Amino acid sequence: MACDLRDIRFFGMKGEESLLDMLASQLPEGHGFTVFPGFCDVHVHFREPGFSYKETILTGSMAAAAGGVTSVCAMPNLDPVPDSLEHLSAELEAIKKAGLIDVFPYGSITVGEKGEELADLDAMAPFVCAFSDDGRGVQSDDMMREAMKRAKALGKMIVAHCEVNDLLKGGYIHDGEYARAHGHRGICSESEWAQIVRDVRLSKETGCPYHVCHISTKESVDIIRKAKAEGVDVTCETGPHYLIMDDSWLQEDGRFKMNPPIRSAEDRDALIEGIKDGTIDMIITDHAPHSAEEKAKGLEKSAFGVVGLETSFSACYTHLVKTGIITLERLAELMITRPRERFGLPLDPMDLSVWDLDEKFTVDPARFLSKGRATPFEGMELYGACYLTLHQGRTVYKR
Repeated sequence: MACDLRDIRFFGMKGEESLLDMLASQLPEGHGFTVFPGFCDVHVHFREPGFSYKETILTGSMAAAAGGVTSVCAMPNLDPVPDSLEHLSAELEAIKKAGLIDVFPYGSITVGEKGEELADLDAMAPFVCAFSDDGRGVQSDDMMREAMKRAKALGKMIVAHCEVNDLLKGGYIHDGEYARAHGHRGICSESEWAQIVRDVRLSKETGCPYHVCHISTKESVDIIRKAKAEGVDVTCETGPHYLIMDDSWLQEDGRFKMNPPIRSAEDRDALIEGIKDGTIDMIITDHAPHSAEEKAKGLEKSAFGVVGLETSFSACYTHLVKTGIITLERLAELMITRPRERFGLPLDPMDLSVWDLDEKFTVDPARFLSKGRATPFEGMELYGACYLTLHQGRTVYKR
């Protein structure tokens, strides 16, 4: 039986009668449904070309659609790295062939993401959402300054993974209580926030719009808050695991290893304040799939990265909205409105996802559509089940 039209509620969009009828015909009865505009994730890794054993444009798109996401920005740590129009073309062709949703590629800041030579930003600019060396911080001040000047001239944004290599010292989880108690090498917070200080200064100097990837420390929040107050054109993002977990949640399992790492409770609380007061502009997943073998080597030797597209909204709804930390309206801003505004991404009026917000489920990675299975939310009970996702009016996911 089809869902009763009275059981469909539209959130942040208009419900025309024709749309109601179409949705009701695809949804089961006995549920109350909430319809959202398509979510947008500006930080994912779809691994194609070069690492298709981890993920492909197709499987990444399927995972996104299952999480209600209809637009993503795909990071450039690929093979070949999209550092020229020739190298970017391989990714563009894969997107055209297999993308079920809107997939907007990044161009790299430097050749091969090595930080030594500026990539061909001019040639790539018409085809990329922004420029990033994600996974690697640009170590040279002069290189980042030149990149910002060039990006500014091209009307593009610099999006930075902030990490000072000299401060890493072989660390692989947060340099906190868990690391000390279990004999692990830690990653200090300064390795992140020190480079943000540098980049904020260069953004102010050059006038280049600047976006900080996956912030995880209380210092990063403070630095960005002050920079915004001073009028610097800076925005930032964080992920669900940084907002929900702290390093006391860690286990001796590769599904808890990502970069930057899950940090202290004090850091988590600062991030929560950042999403409440507007310092943090958006929530992303940093969806970073790896093979089972690559994630089965414990905290020290597993690859950095976890998956998140299929749990992001549900995790945030459960732990941030149902607990009263933020409103559903604020979560929609963080996951729909602000990412599109900042990155200049379109929203088709027929991009939408349909959810039963009252349905509870247990996270089971074996059911993921992504090739990646490593998630720190495995076994967790979450609220909010996606039943249907449309992209440009076409069904791209149906439960």
